[in-house]
Amino acid sequence: MISTPTPLVDVPEPGSAEELRRFAALQERLEPLARKVLSNPRAPQTVVVVPSLTLDVEELAKVSGAHHYEERLLCMLMLLRLPRTHVVYVTSQQIPTAIVDYYLHLLPGVPLRHARSRMTLLSCHDASDVPLTQKILDRPRLVERIRAAIADPEAAHMTVFNSTALERTLAVRLGIPLYGNDLQLNYLGTKSGSRELFREAGVPLPEGFEHLRDRGDVAEAVVELKRRNPGLRRAAIKLDEGFSGEGNAVFPYEGAPEGKDLARWVKDELPKRIKFEAEGETWERFGRKFEEMGGIVECWLEGEEVRSPSVQCRINPLGEATVVSTHDQVLGGPSGQIFLGSTFPADADYSRDIKEAGQKVGKVLKERGALGRFAIDFISVRRGREWEHAAIEINLRKGGTTHPYLMLRFLTDGTYDPDDGLYCTPTAKPCYYYASDNLKSPLYKGLTPDDLVDIAVDNGLHFDGASQQGVVFHLIGALSQYGKLGTVCIGNSHENALKFYQDTVAVLDREAQR
Repeated sequence: MISTPTPLVDVPEPGSAEELRRFAALQERLEPLARKVLSNPRAPQTVVVVPSLTLDVEELAKVSGAHHYEERLLCMLMLLRLPRTHVVYVTSQQIPTAIVDYYLHLLPGVPLRHARSRMTLLSCHDASDVPLTQKILDRPRLVERIRAAIADPEAAHMTVFNSTALERTLAVRLGIPLYGNDLQLNYLGTKSGSRELFREAGVPLPEGFEHLRDRGDVAEAVVELKRRNPGLRRAAIKLDEGFSGEGNAVFPYEGAPEGKDLARWVKDELPKRIKFEAEGETWERFGRKFEEMGGIVECWLEGEEVRSPSVQCRINPLGEATVVSTHDQVLGGPSGQIFLGSTFPADADYSRDIKEAGQKVGKVLKERGALGRFAIDFISVRRGREWEHAAIEINLRKGGTTHPYLMLRFLTDGTYDPDDGLYCTPTAKPCYYYASDNLKSPLYKGLTPDDLVDIAVDNGLHFDGASQQGVVFHLIGALSQYGKLGTVCIGNSHENALKFYQDTVAVLDREAQR
């Protein structure tokens, strides 16, 4: 039951010294709250989930159905399995009842009525491209309703997709701490900041240049990389704040001259030869965006076999930095840089190597005061019988590997062993999964959430709590309009998890043509 909202008074100006002071005071609550909940999972708490993708609007527009990505954190509803935890989930638009019911029925051992009584869903009723957090701040009455849904602010916190000044302001207005990074650290999650931090941590990275500001800088960097590496075939060009690979491009050196003619050749050929990952991107627009946010140019790593694993880490409010998972990313796009999904765990041949690199990065981030989840992406190249790894990016936020792993944890209540890279259930059964954010087909357009549930039930596409295997869907709201949804397919081996995924695709393709 939501009580009568209490009007906000004495609201500090965003970014003011008073707001910063209040935010710092709120953040001091996180450590004792974390200790309390860790020691007693039955302790009362409220988790306010604000799944705002507070990112560059133009870059976000490259992702089809981007506003439905607010649904990826619906995995946080699984916290309702803790009997005295209340979840407040705020979205831009209302989430269909069928989708909410789908998640609540996944809760192990919790009566539906009990879970519903501890869940508050609120919406801005706003489908615009404005970040969700800004929409909330623009609606003082909605802020009051969120505050009213928090039984005890001393036992509450806010969790978000990524932390910016907007999230800080909202935390202050709600009077609860933010489980996320201080926005002053955000530059460490840019492509340039990542390269700086990799050097500080002693983690290998591709040769290249960061903090480039315009198209002239890009051309000079492309020339210099070729001069230093005459055999280099391609260079990667990346916007500092691009994400999911959509802000990346490739420049091929095929036919490049040597000596003094190289610089003129690159200047002439760059606008014509550059190949973008994002569909419909142009050199003019890309160059303008580069001038706004900066970026990097680095060597394109090649070899007999190339993969892109990632390691997911967490720094908790107690100041403990841990590796929580490793993945092999599933990539697509014109040159294989767009994130489509992941397999868990990463290949045993190198999972330990990237875990150790993640620990080095985590140590530096902890010293800088980072908080929450982050992931490090690598390019791994096989050289004979060995693998060489180069770190290419830090995602200093929740990302594409966050929600699949959280679903696995919430559904199976198992543990991850960072030493051998395996995740096992309480009965010591290993778990694997194949996850995708981009199961997409024009055939799927027009299928509603209710249709998907019917198809899943009729064809046995569901997670079985007894065997602790099966399929879980997400991004369900994007299905009807965009023909797109996500899956987490959990099995007892990589092969079994992949088969669950392939069977899911086959069923959806067949049913969509009826």
